Amino acid sequence: MRRRFKKRYGLLLVLLVLALAINAPGLTALFYQLSYTPRVAALPQAPAFSATDRVLLLSPHPDDETLCCAGMLQQAVAAGAAVYVAWLTSGDGFEWDAVLLRRTPDPGDAAMLELGRQRMNEARTAAEVLGIPQAHLRFLGYPDQGLLRLFLDYYYLPFTAPHTGVDRVPYPGTLSPGAAYTGENLERDLEKLLEETRPTVVLAPSPLDAHPDHWATGDLTLRVLGKRKELGKARFWIVHGGLEWPLPKGLHKNLPLEPPPRGRGLPWQRVNLSPEQIEAKLQAARAHHSQMLILGRFMEAFVRQNELLSPLPLPEPSDHPVR
Repeated sequence: MRRRFKKRYGLLLVLLVLALAINAPGLTALFYQLSYTPRVAALPQAPAFSATDRVLLLSPHPDDETLCCAGMLQQAVAAGAAVYVAWLTSGDGFEWDAVLLRRTPDPGDAAMLELGRQRMNEARTAAEVLGIPQAHLRFLGYPDQGLLRLFLDYYYLPFTAPHTGVDRVPYPGTLSPGAAYTGENLERDLEKLLEETRPTVVLAPSPLDAHPDHWATGDLTLRVLGKRKELGKARFWIVHGGLEWPLPKGLHKNLPLEPPPRGRGLPWQRVNLSPEQIEAKLQAARAHHSQMLILGRFMEAFVRQNELLSPLPLPEPSDHPVR
């Protein structure tokens, strides 16, 4: 009986400590500031953008562009670079989001498609906050939570998205409206995008990112740029970094953003943000209203003193974490 009590007490204590580490501002935030400020400061600075650059950010979902790169996108715009953002999906697979917005436990296919349209509009608003011209925004409209399936199982055959019930790009104003949901079509659209924008820098998620849509986007980027012999243009970031990263949750503008656990072994570079860039990043994050309903504390946790980039997508094989 005593042993069972100690076991339960120990588990409860661990959960309380974990909850404190994830959510508590105060002492936990102070610990992170003291611990990670010198470590992040020791990272090399990422190369600055110039007026001759053409920057293309590949975002798996509306909001990823802001979480990873809102500061550096502002810096590219300020430097006079041509900046483009492309969203591979419209975020139409986040059912909990639709449940809250529609106030129904079963929102249905039509509501999920409406969520996709709403998230596209939110992405446009966020891009405007960051100074990116609306003419430089591209939506591909492929299935949220389905990108990996397109390459594993549906490269040639159409995939029917379980959240929307459609098997082709349903949104007007996308790069290839009506294109069947296949890996082949998605790859062709990315090649078309690269031909159109002619980027000198491509910002993409690392294949180490924990979200399947993110690592599929990273793998696709490597595949297409590799065929074009342009891998040197790619720079990589992570949003879903493992172990509740980044900690602590919530808004902590004075804290550094430390390298994520899943990115261990990558040659991280820091991008320092000015107070004005930090504030604009916060406003861009809050422009994604539908996501803030559920993920607000997670999203605000990315609004910090710096952002992170890696010139390599993967570390040495011996350091590569198991998915």
